[in-house]
Amino acid sequence: MKNFKVILFDLDGTLLPMDQDEFIAAYFGGLSNKLAAVGYEPKALVGAVWQGTKAMITNDGKRTNEEAFWDEFAGIYGESARNDLPHFDEFYAKDFHKIKAVCGFNPRAAEAVREIKEMGYRVVLATNPIFPRTATEQRCSWVGLSLEEFEHVTTYENSRYCKPNPLYYHEIMAKIDVDPKDCLMVGNDVNEDVFAGQKAGMQTFLITECLLNRDGLELPGVPSGDFDDLIAWLKK
Repeated sequence: MKNFKVILFDLDGTLLPMDQDEFIAAYFGGLSNKLAAVGYEPKALVGAVWQGTKAMITNDGKRTNEEAFWDEFAGIYGESARNDLPHFDEFYAKDFHKIKAVCGFNPRAAEAVREIKEMGYRVVLATNPIFPRTATEQRCSWVGLSLEEFEHVTTYENSRYCKPNPLYYHEIMAKIDVDPKDCLMVGNDVNEDVFAGQKAGMQTFLITECLLNRDGLELPGVPSGDFDDLIAWLKK
C-alpha cells in the first residue's frame, strides 16, 4: 500500500461527474431567476458574480473567500447589497438542488472514498472553495456522501485561497497538520488538481472520466484512470 496519510478529493468533475459548461449555465440560470424577483437584472448579476469569483480566485489570504466575494459584490452594487445575502442563502437552500439534473452520478465515487477510508487513509474534500458550505453539502450529497465523512472540507467561509494557487493546498495541510509529501491529490483538472497539487509538494492522481486539460498538456509519470484504477494503484 502507498505510504500516504491523507487523500484529498476534488468534487466537481471528480467525485461528481459533470459537464462544467452545463453546470455553470444551470447555476447562473437558477440564481438569476431567483434574484430577478428582488431587482437584479440577470446579465448584470452574472457579471457581478463572475467578478466576485475572480476576487476569490485571486485572494491573497488577507480575508476569507466569502469576504473577498462580498467585498467585490458590494463594490459593484453598493454596500446595501450585503442586505440581500438572505436571498442568496434562500436560493442555495431551496433552489440549488435542481442543478443536480445536469450532473451525472458514479456510484464508484462514494464507494471508493469509503474503501480508501477503510484502508486507513484520512480523507479531505478539496473542492475549489468558491461556494458556501450549504452548496458544497448538497453537491456532496448528490455523490452519495456527507461532509461528515471527510476530515476537512474547503468552502468559501473557511478558506483564504483558491485553486490553482498552491497556497490553497498549503492552507489545508496546515489545518490538518500534515506534510505535503504525505498527501495525494485526486482530481480531474490538470491545472487545478495536478499541476497546482504538485507545486504544493503533493503527489497526484488524475481521474480521467471528466478530464479537464485546457492546454492539452502531456503528463508523463502521472498515474491516472478511474476509481478502480485509483484503488488498485493505492494497493500496489
